[in-house]
Amino acid sequence: MKKFSYTVKDEVGIHARPAGLLVKEAKKYSSKVTIHKEGKSADAGKLMAVMALGVKCGQTVDVEIEGEDEDAAFDALKEFFESNL
Repeated sequence: MKKFSYTVKDEVGIHARPAGLLVKEAKKYSSKVTIHKEGKSADAGKLMAVMALGVKCGQTVDVEIEGEDEDAAFDALKEFFESNL
């Protein structure tokens, strides 16, 4: 299992467009990707679950990746967060 934390810099947080892109990115891998925020968690492969977290600018999320291709998924998702959120 691999984990990283990320503080969202996008002014409007994880809203519909970036959440959709995040789900698309997470689904490229067989590993389970889970996002945690303030005691809540969501499967990163489910758009409504990600949006339900209500992540705003300045909030920190923890991303947990577990599975066969977790190394590749970790690198790609960390890059995704830094580039898009």
